Amino acid sequence: MNEQKMPALKIGVLASGRGSNFQAILDAIGKGKLHAEIAVLITDNPSAFAIERARKHHIEYLVVHPADYASREEYFRNVAEELRTRNAGLIVLAGFMRIVGKALIDAFPNRIMNIHPALLPSFPGLHGQKQALEYGVRISGCTVHFVDEGMDTGPIIIQAAVPVVQEDTEDTLSARILELEHKIYPEAIRLFAEGRIDVHGRTVQIKDYPNIQSFFTNPPLDI
Repeated sequence: MNEQKMPALKIGVLASGRGSNFQAILDAIGKGKLHAEIAVLITDNPSAFAIERARKHHIEYLVVHPADYASREEYFRNVAEELRTRNAGLIVLAGFMRIVGKALIDAFPNRIMNIHPALLPSFPGLHGQKQALEYGVRISGCTVHFVDEGMDTGPIIIQAAVPVVQEDTEDTLSARILELEHKIYPEAIRLFAEGRIDVHGRTVQIKDYPNIQSFFTNPPLDI
């Protein structure tokens, strides 16, 4: 008996800039690694390169200017309505440079994802890579998390780590972290699309996921 395939997850993307993680999601969909479709791109920046990516893939996009609304909450109520109208099941922030308002969070509880270039809860906010270098950490990385009303404080879904080398600059560390961002963001969305994510308070549980038995140190253990 053939199992009926689940319908593709409809994703709404919010972006303000180049949209490289948006492209990574598009690539995962195109390769058949992610059973989803982009319902709409919403941007607050008419010059965002993410718009060009949407055009290339024939994806609807909307430029929604915050200045056109009387308040931040009114702006996010409108964004939420645009996403609901397109039946978005998951909202993905791909370099969206605004703190999400309560109206949008309430409309999509535990259905808004963000990726941050640090191992949260360390170094939230802007320039996580620079913060990590200035603090002198030996291991940095990136985090996919659900969005709540705080600054990068929502439940963590996936994290990936990279070693920090002595010669690193903010640019070199950022580039190495970005490579991992492009891997773990589509993976987090895949787990959501497959119904394998449960949220219990601050803890995300993933169904049927293998336990990791390895570890690494930086510098390596000389034993």
